[in-house]
Amino acid sequence: MRAIEIQEFGGPEVLELRDVDDPQPSDGMVVLDVTAAGINWADTHQAENSYLAAQQLPLIPGGEVVGTTPDGRRVVALLMNGGYAEKAAAPSVLTWEVPDGVSDGAALALVLQGTTAWHLLRTSASLREGESVAVHAAAGGVGTLAIQLAKRWGAGRVIGAASSDEKRDLARRLGADAVVDSNTGDLKQALIDANEGQRVDVVLEMVGGKTFEDSLSALAHFGRLVHFGQAGREGAPQVDPGRLMATSRGVIGFWLAHLVARPDMLTEALEDMFAAVEAGELEPIVGGEYPLAEARRAHEDIRSRNTKGKLILRP
Repeated sequence: MRAIEIQEFGGPEVLELRDVDDPQPSDGMVVLDVTAAGINWADTHQAENSYLAAQQLPLIPGGEVVGTTPDGRRVVALLMNGGYAEKAAAPSVLTWEVPDGVSDGAALALVLQGTTAWHLLRTSASLREGESVAVHAAAGGVGTLAIQLAKRWGAGRVIGAASSDEKRDLARRLGADAVVDSNTGDLKQALIDANEGQRVDVVLEMVGGKTFEDSLSALAHFGRLVHFGQAGREGAPQVDPGRLMATSRGVIGFWLAHLVARPDMLTEALEDMFAAVEAGELEPIVGGEYPLAEARRAHEDIRSRNTKGKLILRP
């Protein structure tokens, strides 16, 4: 089969199209004929071996696919890796049938980034009706869904942070009550101003560095910052527990990989979002499709911050 295989760690230049052996089925696994593979920011870390889980070479990246099972069912699946290929082996317990009313792109948007957004708000932040929510990378795969889910669950005011007018316009269209320029010099004050002068109850943050620090400073008493990524590649500043106590604020980490051991939680989120998409209540944004051979260009685009929504590869 054809696949994108990494033989040395690095940037987009290490993504090479190669002929490799087909994956072989084993106990608890199903081999899928891949019709579409998802691209995530985490894949760029995987390619350079800078993410939370260490990678081994050679490596076929890719954490989710839509494909066809040997018995002809159309499914979406989560993988540890191997998605950038014409065939992929997926754990049966992390494979879900896709309803007819849900496109390949929508299914890929929901299975990883959608379940992330769902559990960031529901499980980690424990969002309550009427609370304000700030969403960083508001035009990205997680952000576009988090805005909609927060509004769907009764958030009082949703603020989208994004780096361009086009991205901020998208955040508004999807339901954000206010938007801020993520490149502003005083992000803390910008978030407070966007919340009508009040500090924010919940912040979904995946950049690190100064964005993390400013977002934490913008939290209200009993506010929660959920940190779920290192897009800025700067790491997150150290947090002083005494400062958290003095301000009654919380910092929570989230990594979707921990839900792999609890597939029922993924199923709950997916079934809810599949139904919402079919009912026209949730709009997954597919920001671009690339042929498998252009995976390098896809990584260049996502790293340049010029993309919106979910990016997918077509084998």
